[in-house]
Amino acid sequence: MPKKTLVVLGHPRPDSFNAALADAYARGVSAAGGEVRRISPSELDFEVSVRGTSAKDQPVEDDIVRSREAIEWCEHLAIVHPTWWGSTPAILKGWIDRVFVSNWAFRYPENSKLWEGLLKGRSARVITTMDSPPMIYQTVFGGPGVRQLKTSTLWFCGFKPVKTTLFGPIGDSTEAKRRGWLERVTGEGGRDAS
Repeated sequence: MPKKTLVVLGHPRPDSFNAALADAYARGVSAAGGEVRRISPSELDFEVSVRGTSAKDQPVEDDIVRSREAIEWCEHLAIVHPTWWGSTPAILKGWIDRVFVSNWAFRYPENSKLWEGLLKGRSARVITTMDSPPMIYQTVFGGPGVRQLKTSTLWFCGFKPVKTTLFGPIGDSTEAKRRGWLERVTGEGGRDAS
């Protein structure tokens, strides 16, 4: 049975190539018979910064509640974002900080130094664009943003497996190259949904 998939667009502009990638991925899921929901953090109404001691102690806006409900609903999560300064845009990082809180996304069992991911039973894919070649980003810089999102957030909270797709350099890519990337992402959406 095809997976229920949540696609998160982490680019702040709805007319970006990242938005086209998110659309292509969602088309692939739908073509495979999967159900798709979408979230664009830049279109939500929430305080991006954690103002108190912990995000879980901060008042929770309706859009944060709906984001958590969408993650609880999904069986597969795809996050599409540009890599800026080696990591995610601020709006996506703020959304993650506010949504993935302790005792909802993870917890530390009593008398244990180990954590428990509370979002088990879900898979994920991180799709990102960058201005450098992906091999340079990974080998020279260590892929900091992808590593943070894949391991320190999604895997930590119980998502397995977490796959990655990196595209770049985006700045001087041709229209034909971008069409190829869109086709690849459509295929990945279909395969991930199966």
